[in-house]
Amino acid sequence: MYIDENLIQKLASLAKLEFEGQDLTQIQQDLTQILSFVDKLNQIDTTNVEPLIHIVDEVNHLREDIVKQEITHQEALLNAPKKDSDYIRVPKVLS
Repeated sequence: MYIDENLIQKLASLAKLEFEGQDLTQIQQDLTQILSFVDKLNQIDTTNVEPLIHIVDEVNHLREDIVKQEITHQEALLNAPKKDSDYIRVPKVLS
């Protein structure tokens, strides 16, 4: 695949990037190297290779959720900037 200035400008507009004139030649060289590397990867025979789902065989050991009361209702209201008897007052979000 040939990478020209038009392709770089199109990719830049899709990615919402702006490049200056002297950067275009370096970007063109970098993209060419990346695509040639991907082309080398596409040439590798992977017919007998199992798909890799996880890199390591580690298993997450999750702890049991235990509900416990850390602070009381009144202590929580003490930290509220605005409160109304038993509730914390917040600004209206939806109209």
